[in-house]
Amino acid sequence: MYEVIDAGQGRFVKAWVRGVAMDDESREQLRRVARLPFVQGWVAAMPDVHAGKGSTIGSVIPTAGAIIPAAVGVDLGCGMAAVRTSLRADLLPDDLLPLRLAIEAAVPHGRSHNGDPANDVGGWRDAPSAGAQSAWAAIHEGYARIVAKHPKIGRGPTLQHLGTLGTGNHFVEVCTDEDDRVWFMLHSGSRGVGNRVGTYFIERAQEEMRRWFVNLPDRDLAYLAEGSQYFGDYVEALQWAQDFALWNRRVMMDAVVAAARSVLPPFELTDEAVQCHHNYVARERHLDRNVFVTRKGAVRARKGDLGIIPGSMGARSFIVRGLGNDDAFHSCSHGAGRAMSRTEAKRRFTLEDHAKATAGIECRKDAEVIDETPMAYKPIDAVMEAQRDLVEVVHTLRQVVCVKG
Repeated sequence: MYEVIDAGQGRFVKAWVRGVAMDDESREQLRRVARLPFVQGWVAAMPDVHAGKGSTIGSVIPTAGAIIPAAVGVDLGCGMAAVRTSLRADLLPDDLLPLRLAIEAAVPHGRSHNGDPANDVGGWRDAPSAGAQSAWAAIHEGYARIVAKHPKIGRGPTLQHLGTLGTGNHFVEVCTDEDDRVWFMLHSGSRGVGNRVGTYFIERAQEEMRRWFVNLPDRDLAYLAEGSQYFGDYVEALQWAQDFALWNRRVMMDAVVAAARSVLPPFELTDEAVQCHHNYVARERHLDRNVFVTRKGAVRARKGDLGIIPGSMGARSFIVRGLGNDDAFHSCSHGAGRAMSRTEAKRRFTLEDHAKATAGIECRKDAEVIDETPMAYKPIDAVMEAQRDLVEVVHTLRQVVCVKG
């Protein structure tokens, strides 16, 4: 099911891209990463692969003795959460605007204003919710240890962003499945603090490369070697940011459910619930050795693992079960993957195009979300077909409400 890309120097990439377009820049980024001496075996590229900073989004990178902070990115622990409810689709009101407005009121979202906390529409401008404060109590000590060693990481919002959505492709959705059951689904990560952690250690890695006169084909492939000055601190901060992201999604999901209860008929949550990271590092065993696996825009799909692969606004999404494919290091795609840049999407598509593509979905249809219009993404059906040997579909979801950051 995969294409083999020769990276030179005896290295290669296994890419699940049959029937899905992949641009030349992404291919070259994959080759550059695969040639790094500490990469183990090969790099795996998922069908949603597209160019990123230093390395592609939609790649799985097994390493020994080193981690590339820019390959992990700055939205550390970004991922998905979904839960199935007892509510049937035919009980949803005809007008879903009140539901969208209730969710938007319950979950801070959007872009901040020049970093001024007093005007941060994407954070808690007054007191954070009780759920956010409770979650912060569980993780604040770890943050304090990290900031004591690296004060720069502490210069920005933390608790103010716990339980908030963010911007870009982050979203909250209400969906229905093949049995006409209602789901709540959301996508977000570690917000401002994860960005600070990621950016800080990317800079430290680049400093290390200069100090040791390490020449790289791309400065964003700078790495931290195990045992070096910053490696342990990065792993500690990275794990903390991944935990923050997990708590962030939990707090938001509680808020979404409470908001929905205020406008919908009574319902219960079922035990079908999924949480998964798709920007993270994990210690795993592959190729008969222990390695660090960097999944940048990829979901772990060990045999039996449940995951979430969202489509774009207006497209289907999928709850999947992993098949444990060894060639893909037990991974699958994290979504449809962008087919073009945000700038190109804004240039190419009109409000009328966007309204037509999202017909029947209660969502924003203004100029600020054109870069997230469905046509800016690869066709989700082609992406799913390309990874039939990585996952099996458990549920197929269709959005009826979409809240964008």
